Amino acid sequence: MPEPAKKPGSAFSKKPRSAEVAAGGAAVFEAETERAGAKVRWQREGRDISAGDKYDVVAEGRRHALTVRDVGPADQGGYAAIAGSSKVKFDLKVTEAVKAEPLAAPDEAPGAPGAALTPSPELEERSPSPEAPAGPAPGSPGAPEDPIGLFVTRPQDGEVTVGGSVTFLARVAGASLLKPPVVKWFKGKWMDLSSKAGQHLQLRDSYDRASKIYLFELHVTDAQASFAGGYRCEVSTKDKFDSCNFNLTVHEAIGPGELDLRSAFRRTSVAGGGSRRTSDSHEDAGTLDFSSLLKKSSSFRTARDTKLEAPVEEDVWEILRRAPPSEYERIAFQHGVTDLRGMLKRLKGIRRDERKSTAFQRRLEPAYQVGKGHKIRLTVELADPDAEVKWLKNGQEIQMSGRYIFESTGSKRTLTISQCSLADDAAYQCVVGGEKCSTELFVKEPPVLITRPLEDQLVMVGQRVEFECEVSEEGAQVKWLKDGVELTREETFKYRFKKDGQRHHLIINEATLEDAGHYALRTSGGQALAELIVQEKKLEVYQSIADLAVGARDQAVFKCEVSDENVRGVWLKNGKELVPDSRIKVSHIGRVHKLTIDDVTPDDEADYSFVPEGFACNLSAKLHFMEVKIDFVPRQEPPKIHLDCPGRTPDTIVVVAGNKLRLDVPISGDPAPTVIWQKTITQGKKTPAAPAPEAPEDPGASDEWVFDKKLLCETEGRVRVETSKDRSVFTVEGAEKEDEGVYTVTVKNPVGEDQVNLTVKVIDVPDAPAAPKISNVGEDSCTVQWEPPAYDGGQPILGYILERKKKKSYRWMRLNFDLLPELSHQARRMIEGVAYEMRVYAVNAVGMSRPSPASEPFMPIGPPGEPTHLAIEDVSDSTVSLRWRPPERVGAGGLDGYSVEYCREGCSEWVAALHGLTERTSLLVKDLPPGARLLFRVRAHNVAGPGAPITTKEPVTVQEILQRPRLQLPRHLRQTIQRKVGEPVNLLIPFQGKPRPQVTWSKDGQPLAEEEISVRNSPTDTILFIRAARRPHSGTYEVTVRIENMEDKATLVLQIVDKPSPPQDIRVTEAWGFNVALEWQPPQDDGNTEIWGYSVQKADRKTMEWFTVLEHYRRTHCVVSELIIGNGYYFRVFSHNMVGASDRAATTEEPVFIPRPGLSYEPPIFKALDFSEAPSFTQPLASRSVIAGYTAVLCCAVRGNPKPKISWFKNGLDLGADARIRTFSKQGVLTLEIRRPCPFDGGVYVCRATNLQGEAQCECRLEVRGLAIKELGVTGSLYHKCCWMPAMSQEPGGEPEMPLPRCARDWAEARTPRLHVMTSGPGRLHEELWHL
Repeated sequence: MPEPAKKPGSAFSKKPRSAEVAAGGAAVFEAETERAGAKVRWQREGRDISAGDKYDVVAEGRRHALTVRDVGPADQGGYAAIAGSSKVKFDLKVTEAVKAEPLAAPDEAPGAPGAALTPSPELEERSPSPEAPAGPAPGSPGAPEDPIGLFVTRPQDGEVTVGGSVTFLARVAGASLLKPPVVKWFKGKWMDLSSKAGQHLQLRDSYDRASKIYLFELHVTDAQASFAGGYRCEVSTKDKFDSCNFNLTVHEAIGPGELDLRSAFRRTSVAGGGSRRTSDSHEDAGTLDFSSLLKKSSSFRTARDTKLEAPVEEDVWEILRRAPPSEYERIAFQHGVTDLRGMLKRLKGIRRDERKSTAFQRRLEPAYQVGKGHKIRLTVELADPDAEVKWLKNGQEIQMSGRYIFESTGSKRTLTISQCSLADDAAYQCVVGGEKCSTELFVKEPPVLITRPLEDQLVMVGQRVEFECEVSEEGAQVKWLKDGVELTREETFKYRFKKDGQRHHLIINEATLEDAGHYALRTSGGQALAELIVQEKKLEVYQSIADLAVGARDQAVFKCEVSDENVRGVWLKNGKELVPDSRIKVSHIGRVHKLTIDDVTPDDEADYSFVPEGFACNLSAKLHFMEVKIDFVPRQEPPKIHLDCPGRTPDTIVVVAGNKLRLDVPISGDPAPTVIWQKTITQGKKTPAAPAPEAPEDPGASDEWVFDKKLLCETEGRVRVETSKDRSVFTVEGAEKEDEGVYTVTVKNPVGEDQVNLTVKVIDVPDAPAAPKISNVGEDSCTVQWEPPAYDGGQPILGYILERKKKKSYRWMRLNFDLLPELSHQARRMIEGVAYEMRVYAVNAVGMSRPSPASEPFMPIGPPGEPTHLAIEDVSDSTVSLRWRPPERVGAGGLDGYSVEYCREGCSEWVAALHGLTERTSLLVKDLPPGARLLFRVRAHNVAGPGAPITTKEPVTVQEILQRPRLQLPRHLRQTIQRKVGEPVNLLIPFQGKPRPQVTWSKDGQPLAEEEISVRNSPTDTILFIRAARRPHSGTYEVTVRIENMEDKATLVLQIVDKPSPPQDIRVTEAWGFNVALEWQPPQDDGNTEIWGYSVQKADRKTMEWFTVLEHYRRTHCVVSELIIGNGYYFRVFSHNMVGASDRAATTEEPVFIPRPGLSYEPPIFKALDFSEAPSFTQPLASRSVIAGYTAVLCCAVRGNPKPKISWFKNGLDLGADARIRTFSKQGVLTLEIRRPCPFDGGVYVCRATNLQGEAQCECRLEVRGLAIKELGVTGSLYHKCCWMPAMSQEPGGEPEMPLPRCARDWAEARTPRLHVMTSGPGRLHEELWHL
């Protein structure tokens, strides 16, 4: 079973430990690395420590030490040691100085390296009591707190005696954790203690809500010596991981007075340059030596015991050889082995005794792999078919359920897991009695595919953003990335991730400018990419408010239109906020904001403003109040139109299409004048005409429509005229393009008339532009061009708005907020390989047009990068061979091919080396001018065009380079080449040389002349090929390559081997007792190779079944023993070589008889038995009564030897010639079948059996029940000659209907109509017939 995946090993073999030192003392921290010379950096609070007055750093081989002198409160804190990628953190705690007598230290050698490592006398050993927790409580001395990792308190080393108890504590801060952490306890490096929980080991956990700290406990009870060793505690959360190592020491139980503690407290002396052994506990190993306490040998025996009994030396390697790998660390710890790597390397060279399992005939495979959702079978084969089996998963017994099925077939036991999920990825065990076999099951999750990609989004600052993507599997694990960096849930919860089945959402509540970028959702099967563009808010005013002049009691309406429908605003009057009431009304419908003032009074004359919320803009207009002056006028007054238009030429009245047009014309006159409205229509022009002169009096001579009060009333449509005493109002509901023109207002009364021309212009949004055209498509950009709209809406085009979308999407994204004045735009920030579409809007002062049709789809594709590693492979007098590698960046456009060009040195004109493109990454350029110095360059091409070229660094001279010929004989061809007869021979020998060398082959000094041997030469190698090798092809071959007067040779020895011939002259030289001595001569033909040996076989003369007696026998004589007395034997011998055994064997001609001494065999005489027997019926015939028309069968059984001859008789007549009667005889059972019997077939039937020994017969009577119809006048002969019809139906529960002769039925029906031909039973049929 493969070991589970482990984290990379630590670079430290011994790690520094946290310490508590009194103020003013010195603190020493020691560490040992796995390899000598490793560089160790010491840090305090994340900053490196260098040697100086305060700190002393020592490095000697694998041993490293840090000494902190004159420790003060400022030195308290966290420290770390770093070696390679391993980092170990520890703490220094400073306490108040305590008066204590320092221990006297023995003199040390001057200059010893350990002098600087002597610990302070304040250090004391702290070991937990057998019942006290091994980890100190928080805040107590010796309880290091970890400000960086997850641990608040780490488990500390502990000691316990055999049979005692000890508890290890680990505290984890939970204030910043959303979910409880996962804690695992390990012994050694790989033993998970969760599967060992039971009587001696308990795991507990709790949570303190007040301090928000998780407490995890490892409680060991009734400790045994095997519990000693290194332990590890691992804590992990979603995005953090931390671990801590600690040791447990188990002491043997000792009585009082049996332990000499002085031997444990002896000082260690350090020789110059020597290293000291240290323990793994918290105390300073340089002061006290506890190595004797850690050894399992007689550590606690007194000197007196040592004298009485010498300790027994144990072979550690013998113990390790018999132990499983999981116990290696414990055994090494007990016996003081510190070099674990060297120990494992040595163990590989020791051959382990393979013990055959007594419970399993076939074990589980080391590992299995299955796809998620599939089914897996784990099968073992037991030695005992009746043994009970338990299946475990991660140490827990599996109970049978719908997904776990147990099968038992003979000695096979199968665990079937259906619909495998990731929870089934675990370690499985099969337990039989005390033995178990294990395996690992790896569940492979199928890749999660993206079924609906992300879509680009364009939002304003402060808006909500939601990306949505759909994947192929519910609950799949996905990652969200922004510009390649993974997104996580920050403390501010800026990003929210939501799962809804197969849909995944990324939500940004309030977008900022920093949120713009490319967002991606990554799964195990791909990723989806989308762009987010965040722009600042800009408000566009489509229609501003205008000044109004309103008379008393009239209505004033201020209206404006902005670009954002959600924008709210405030109306101001002379800078103060206007409060709506019953007369003043404020409305907001879509993008339009209105202020309506009814019954205008002089107090309403003021400056009015509209201020949008959140934008620095202000729309202002003035309301003018028109006073009505009352003057004395005479009774008759000519009509007059009162308009504020100097020169009687009013300005053009502009109205937006769709809005209401109201022309309010004040008039006067006495008597009341008549008002006539006229309109001049200009035909043939799309734009409005200029103001026309006064209309002619003849309406039929001009294009004028005349409307009067009677013709244009309110009920006639959207155009109406309303006239009162002092004014005339012309109203158009929903102005259209056709309503623009010159309107003439004429007022008449008997005194006179007045006339005014009013020019009305209707403006609208422009028409939609034509579909834009795309050009200059690049890697992430393109050029968009379009034409202006055919109609500008009566207002100049202010600019254009451009939008784009992905081809398969429905969401359009705006590319610009500032209007584009030009008719082209360079669009950027597109994703390469994604198809896009573009459309454009035209904008004038009225608003934005409808969108143009979408452009043709296009895909941003950039040219590929430049090829790499361009090199010159070969040069000749007219050719150059080039080779290169594909470009590092290919892009979404793929790669169509490469173009190769060259030019002379000093020139700038490049010549194509080939027509078109080549898909290969090498090319032989031919027909080059000899002696020319040329530069070569290669470009990669795709649909976007050629990429950047790569050029040779130096010019290449087109000239053949002379190279000495040289054979590169492969290593396996330098020894004798052996092939079997019939096998192909293919010898490939590479060579070098320029120009191309001449290759010649020879065999045994003669040129090759055999037709079966072919030679194939190429510019770089030569091949000797034989399709089917034969023995004559063996020999010495020599190959020669020659260039002018230079050559190189190589010799090859080819040996074709075949099976040998059988041995010669086999004979029996002697036979005695149960033994026979054989002798033979070697075979005449050894198959062209060495004879490996012989195999001897024997065969009993009776059975002639051959059995092998000797195999791989090297001599030509042998003795065959253990033969059976009284049997005769043949012997044969096969010869063997490397090809195999000979096709035939040498066999002894005569059998060799093994006699029994002093005994003669007389075969017994047996009397011949006579098995002949006269016929006899074992089952006679039985009389029967049948119904006419139904098949009758007569059966009997007879025996006799030889087989008797059977004959059937009826009333003494032989029945063999009757076609209606069939006879059968099978295994002594005799059957007579009568088809459709009639009363005539009744009688006495006899079955006769006859053979040479005698004769036997049996008889029976057959009665056929027919119809008595004498009174019907049917004669007996007619009755017997009638054709009978079988019954065709049967009443439920009754008897089958009796057939009636056809002639009798016809006669009976003709004679009387009361004859019932078919009845429900034969009895009724007989009765009715007799009654007739």
